Amino acid sequence: MITIIDQMTEIYCFVSDYFKANPKLAHWRCSPNEVPLFTDAEVISIALMQSCFGVATLKKTFSLVERNYKSAFPKLCSYKQWIARLHALSEITGHLIEAARLSNGFDFKLSVFDSKPIPVCQSIRHGRVRLLREEGAYFGKSSKGWFFGFKLHAAINIKGHFIGGLLTSGNINDREAANSLALMADGGVALAEFGYRGKQIAEELAEESSTLLITTADVAGHRALISSLRERVETFFSELWSMFVDRVYSRSWQGLWSTIKLKLVSYNLRHARILSV
Repeated sequence: MITIIDQMTEIYCFVSDYFKANPKLAHWRCSPNEVPLFTDAEVISIALMQSCFGVATLKKTFSLVERNYKSAFPKLCSYKQWIARLHALSEITGHLIEAARLSNGFDFKLSVFDSKPIPVCQSIRHGRVRLLREEGAYFGKSSKGWFFGFKLHAAINIKGHFIGGLLTSGNINDREAANSLALMADGGVALAEFGYRGKQIAEELAEESSTLLITTADVAGHRALISSLRERVETFFSELWSMFVDRVYSRSWQGLWSTIKLKLVSYNLRHARILSV
């Protein structure tokens, strides 16, 4: 049986090995203290334990580590210091998503595009919400109704691995994010829902990223086939929801995106079988 200690060790080894293989990343800080006793690998490893604990917040994750596993992190700092360093490492977290993805030799040539809402408040507060308005949060509409917040646009390969994504305002049309997703997917064939339809966007993707865009509107007679292929992206979002991606109530866009990226690292680690489930 896989224990929490086993998972913690697997996560730390992956993150630590990545830092060792990329020593230049350690020089991101503008401080004379370039080698802190509490390392960057430990900072990120604790955050990635959230999916192993199955808790909704990073604060709860830190609390569990501090209370039960402090011997594994003898130089553990305070929560306030830890969360500040974690968000400062957001760019490196993005690199870890790619490292986990490439470790299993993922195939990019057939991908699926989709988006899901990331609400920053409950619907009952829509009339008076102000959280993150100045940082791009806005009203959008999904198949389940109106929400206030952002959209997570994602590209998933045919095996269900996360290739790349971006976080936009809730009112951004899916077609506006399609070109960025196609570039992350490195061309090939992309399957998408009806909302991505349009001759203009198909031509743009073909010209700018060598991507053949196929939507459900283009293959009306093969909906069963397309639906079976799209199950991968639905499973992807379902797993993110099980990691509470819809309950990240950060007070800044940077904090929100940083926390979502940590969940994406955990997702790819599991699908690459680097992290035992």
